[in-house]
Amino acid sequence: MDAYKALSESTRRKILELLKERDMTVNEITGYFNISQPSISHHLSILKNSGLIESSKEGKYVKYSLNLIVLHEIMGWFMKLMNKVEEENFK
Repeated sequence: MDAYKALSESTRRKILELLKERDMTVNEITGYFNISQPSISHHLSILKNSGLIESSKEGKYVKYSLNLIVLHEIMGWFMKLMNKVEEENFK
């Protein structure tokens, strides 16, 4: 799934905000929402498939973390877009 499409959903954006603070397990993330753990797992799967997050096994737990490379690429694209908009506004 495309990273931009993954970002279009508010729960996934909130998950990214949580992971900005620290790496977390699905159970830790679920504690911040009023939805089921399988629903959070589904959102994590979409974020992972889009490349926005990564997972690593730590003992019996899977920890999720931000993929900063993809986030920097998205930020670069937004910055280019904003520069183009600003250029158009000053013509």
